[in-house]
Amino acid sequence: MAQKTPTAHGLGRALAELIDDPEAFTSALQDGFEGLADPAYAQEQERVAPGSGAVVGVRWPLWRAVARQLRAPLAESSPASAVSLGQRLVRSPIREIRLFALVPLGRSLAADPERTWQILRRLARAANDWISVDSMADLVARGILAEPFRWAELEQLVYSPHRWERRLVGSTVARMPFGVPAHERTSIDPRRHALSAIESLIGDADADVQKALGWALREWTRVDRQGVTALLEKEVETARRTDDGHRAWVIRDALSAQPQATAQALRKSLADIRRRTGAPATSLAGQVSAGFADALAGAGQAIASQGDRMAGAAR
Repeated sequence: MAQKTPTAHGLGRALAELIDDPEAFTSALQDGFEGLADPAYAQEQERVAPGSGAVVGVRWPLWRAVARQLRAPLAESSPASAVSLGQRLVRSPIREIRLFALVPLGRSLAADPERTWQILRRLARAANDWISVDSMADLVARGILAEPFRWAELEQLVYSPHRWERRLVGSTVARMPFGVPAHERTSIDPRRHALSAIESLIGDADADVQKALGWALREWTRVDRQGVTALLEKEVETARRTDDGHRAWVIRDALSAQPQATAQALRKSLADIRRRTGAPATSLAGQVSAGFADALAGAGQAIASQGDRMAGAAR
């Protein structure tokens, strides 16, 4: 891989000349990535990240080496150019190219947040594997830290029927502490939203969402250790009362960031609770979503029945 690094740097410098031509940029990026590809790495992606879809097989250090060459040129370009480039890249069916949209979006986020968020939402909807989700979590976290009202973006995703959008909630919370200096982490504002989002999702039946929630709880101890501990203690009681294996798995996964005595006590409380394949979601968000779906189905049946009555009356 080290032998390909100079080629990656050269590709980045060549792409810098094409920032204002999104079509040419995308074409050159694909050609360049194909030259940097590792076929064995590409074949391994379906095992590492099932559902990845089309990939070229560029290793991430090389991907980042290309991206680094574009930071200064993008900083000198206009936000509009960065947005246009991001809009084109996000349409690519190839994962490495689609995710390269994050590079120009990093430039446009501060100057044109609304259009940048529109593209980020599209990128989240297009995600079909954990690598795609976790790759964009840093930028989503940056956007929320810059504009705290953007917490609403995550609060909406807890109800998403798309598991990768729900995973993005946990991944973003996990990455957020690293978006500020260590001495400022406890002042992230308003930090209550993070634990509220996790509390809404814990009990989710999807393993990829569960992993992100455990990760988020571990990292959020850097921001609010007492709040995380209190949430875990509360959720342990719920898991014990309801024999909730989904909830118990997330709690166990989060315990490595807790003091040893606390972790041992909570783990002991969950000793007999295990995940069961096929068990339904127990999360608050899942219950709300299911209730909404049932209400829509009931409304549809009522409308259909009303239509039948009206048709009968007309005859």
